[in-house]
Amino acid sequence: MSHDFDAEPGDPLAESAERAELRRSVRRVIADHSPAERVREMDEARRFDERLHAALADLGILGIDAPEAFGGVGDVRDQLVVIEELAAGPTSMAAFMVAQYAIVQVLSRFARTDEHRAVLADAIRGSTKVAFALSEPDGGTDVARVMKTRSREAAGGFRIDGQKLWTSGATLADWIIVLVRSAPIERSPIDGISMFLVPARAPGITIRALNTFGINGLSSCEVFFEDVAVGADAVLGELHRGMRQIFATVNREGLNAAAATLGVGRGALELALDYAKNRKVFNRAIGGFQVPQHWMVDAAIELEAARSLMRRAAEIEVAGGDADMLASMAKIKASEAAVEIAHKGMQLMGGAGYLRDSAMQRYFRDGRLWSFSPLNNEMVRNRIGEKLLGLPRSF
Repeated sequence: MSHDFDAEPGDPLAESAERAELRRSVRRVIADHSPAERVREMDEARRFDERLHAALADLGILGIDAPEAFGGVGDVRDQLVVIEELAAGPTSMAAFMVAQYAIVQVLSRFARTDEHRAVLADAIRGSTKVAFALSEPDGGTDVARVMKTRSREAAGGFRIDGQKLWTSGATLADWIIVLVRSAPIERSPIDGISMFLVPARAPGITIRALNTFGINGLSSCEVFFEDVAVGADAVLGELHRGMRQIFATVNREGLNAAAATLGVGRGALELALDYAKNRKVFNRAIGGFQVPQHWMVDAAIELEAARSLMRRAAEIEVAGGDADMLASMAKIKASEAAVEIAHKGMQLMGGAGYLRDSAMQRYFRDGRLWSFSPLNNEMVRNRIGEKLLGLPRSF
C-alpha cells in the first residue's frame, strides 16, 4: 500500500510517467529480491545484501545522473525515487545508495585519469564499490579545522597517515576516496585539503567495522592509514582544493537523506496503519480510537510536507537554481518526521513493535541516523538561520 498521493489530479509536482514506472520497477525488485523476511534476516546477521545490489545494478540505477558516456541516466529526481523506495523496506541499501550517488557525483566531476574513469564505470555497473572517508575522531562538522589525517610528498607521489571514522561500507569497498590535510591552514581551514582515490587493500590501510545501533546491513567503519603510498595520479580534481570540491555534493546528499527518511517514515506509517486496522481491543480496531488516529493523520501530514519541500528543491536544482535552503529544510522535516513516526509506531504497537521480528523496531533504529547525518539537524538549522534569515553566525 502506498500513501504518497502521487495520483492526485492537478499536482504540479506529480511524477512523470517515466519516473512512476521507475518507482514500480524498484518496488518489483525489492519484492522479488528483498522481501520483509530477508530484510529482517540480513539486518540480524549484519550483512550487506549483495543479491539486492546486483539486482539494482541490473536495473541500471547505480549511476543515475552520471555522464551518459558511463551509462548514467536520469537526474536527482530519479535518485530520490530509488532511495525512498529502498528506505521503506531494505533501509540499509538506501543508506548505501545515498553514499553511492555522492561517490558517482564526485568521480564524475573530479576524475582525472583513465583509472579514475574506469573506477567510475565499474561502480555504475556494480562490479566495484567505493567508500568515502571524511570524518575523523575529533571532527565531523568541523573536520576541516581539526583534520589530522595528512599527506606528504614522497618519491613518485604521496604518503598518507591518519585515521578516519564513520566511513560507510569500507569493509565492502575496493576503493576509498579520502580527504587529507595536504598543506597548512592559512586563510581558511577548507583550503589545503586534497582528495585521493586509494585502493582499499593498499599496504598500510586497516579497516575495522563499528558496532552501530542501526543500518546493520551497511558497515560503518574506522579506517587507519599508516604510511600509505599513493601515486601522484591518485589526486582527484585539484591538489589542496578537495574540501571545496566536495561542497558541490552537500545539497544532493541532504536531498537524498530527505528521501531516505521519507521512506523510513512511510514504511513505519504503513506498518502502523496495517496494525491499527487489524488489531482489536474492546471489540473495535485501535485505528478507530482518537489518539492513535491523530498520530497517524499527523504522520501523513508531516510526510507530505517533507515530500513537497524535497520535490520543490529537486525541481529547482534540475533547473539550475540554488536549492540549498530548501534541501536543508526538507532534510530536517523528513528526518524528524521519520523519528517521530517510528516512535509513535512503537507506542501504538506496544510489545508487538518491540519484537525483533517487527520492522517497526528497525525503522525506529534506522531512521535515527539521518537526524545527525550527513550533517546534524542543529547545524543545518544554524546554516538556515545565517543564510536564509540573515541572523548572526551561531558557530
